[in-house]
Amino acid sequence: MKKLIITITIIIFSACTDISVDPPSFGDDETTVFGDFDGYQAYIAKVYASLTLTGQQGAAGQPDLTVINDEGFSSYLRVWWKAQELTTDEAIIAWQDAGIRDLHNHAWSSDNQFVRVLYYRIFYTISLANDFIRVSENLPEGLTNDEIAEIDRFVAEARFIRAFAYWHALDHFKNVILITSITSDLPSQEEPSDIFDFLITELDEIEDDLFSAGQGNHPYGRLDQGAVWMLKAKLYLNSEVYTGISRYSDAIAEANKVISSGVYSIHDTYQELFMGDNHLRTNEIIWPIVHDGLVSQTWGGTTTIIRGGIGGAMMDDLQGGVDFPDEALQEYGVPSGWEGYRTTSALVEKFPNAATDPNGNSPDGRAIFFTEGQSLEIDNVAEFEDGYAVPKFNNIESTTGQRAPGVDQVSTDYPVFRLSEAYLILAEAELQVNGSISASTLLFLNELRQRAYGDNSGDIAISDVTLDWILDERARELYLEATRRTDLVRHGKFTGGDYIWPWKGGVQEGVSTSSHLNIFPIPASDLIANPKLEQNEGY
Repeated sequence: MKKLIITITIIIFSACTDISVDPPSFGDDETTVFGDFDGYQAYIAKVYASLTLTGQQGAAGQPDLTVINDEGFSSYLRVWWKAQELTTDEAIIAWQDAGIRDLHNHAWSSDNQFVRVLYYRIFYTISLANDFIRVSENLPEGLTNDEIAEIDRFVAEARFIRAFAYWHALDHFKNVILITSITSDLPSQEEPSDIFDFLITELDEIEDDLFSAGQGNHPYGRLDQGAVWMLKAKLYLNSEVYTGISRYSDAIAEANKVISSGVYSIHDTYQELFMGDNHLRTNEIIWPIVHDGLVSQTWGGTTTIIRGGIGGAMMDDLQGGVDFPDEALQEYGVPSGWEGYRTTSALVEKFPNAATDPNGNSPDGRAIFFTEGQSLEIDNVAEFEDGYAVPKFNNIESTTGQRAPGVDQVSTDYPVFRLSEAYLILAEAELQVNGSISASTLLFLNELRQRAYGDNSGDIAISDVTLDWILDERARELYLEATRRTDLVRHGKFTGGDYIWPWKGGVQEGVSTSSHLNIFPIPASDLIANPKLEQNEGY
């Protein structure tokens, strides 16, 4: 069994659907719950767990949120991933739940249930973090100095998770409220630049209070300085989108902190970063969202990412016409798939030869496609076999070849930040500042290419590196890692007609879409609950 960051003792919260009210309360028992160190440890575990778990009772039961009928749909990672992937060329889904097709079709409204649950899940996590910070302000007597120091670190971690969630609020909704303390007053929206400045200030203030960089240097899954540097690098890279002011030089500085820290290195085998024992890949993974199929079960998180992308011949118990019992279990580490998402030809074509080879093979080993029984082109969105499957993530342990712990849920962690993205941020920011990349940055890019190709046949030259090349290389390296929508928005290709992919706008060949879709609408339910809020333009 994989050890989680902290033993999770569940504290019961009431479900919350209105972010303008107080967060869940411990009521009269609060002084008892926080009478010793264990209460604080349990609560920070809940703050971490809010990024993937959905309630208080295993994979389902006593949900945190009641704004959606299926509790599994309310997983933070699940809704964030959908917003970043199903709206782009990297994923399209066969399911017909109300509103889910609207994501790829660029046809969502303020009543879309997936937009709504993303918004409320973000602010639920913010509320938990705010409340943890509050209860940590007046510590009980009897704590040891070591316990007090650990709680202080917990506070810094809660502040990071709050900043992480506020980054998603800024990135997806832009015009949002800023609440850092518990209040019953109805809040007003802040300027996006003020949210941005708050995030940078927060991250600067907590950096020295977190563990030193390197997941191998502290309890696994805990936040550290490397995560701060990566989040700041991503904020600065997207600053012009958020504030109208470019901060590429600052992005360079933060990416260089990661790279020069000396604690990270590129892992030899790409797919091992996304397998059931990827908790061993602390050389490259800077911060993961931890999953364990035995003790932290969820129908969201990586369970959805893995099982949602399996179907058709991937689980027909045949290989090459020969019986192959329990195929999904043996090949992907799960009992079955959910026949959900596939990718579009636009992603496949970014890998040399992948679109023309019958098996989707490419000299670029990052092209992890399943093609048996699948067509490259998508004629019917509802048919899983239309579009190549993308089993980049699986629940098999690379060290044993066996499934990772769990029955219906998985133990594959979600790599939020990786060293490879620091390389790509550095290259893009240098290109924006200087018009080209440095020789040292070229070495970093070719390090990624050499892992992908197995030799130097995929190496590129400085003159090859353009903004379009960077955008495509980010797709090749980071597909299905919840970066694509943000990347396309930053490059001016998410909406409009500069870049078209299959079924963009709900049309098979793809169409131009309106620029107001670069951000999501404030949910109609929150506008009703708080008359101070104004809807984003175009909705």
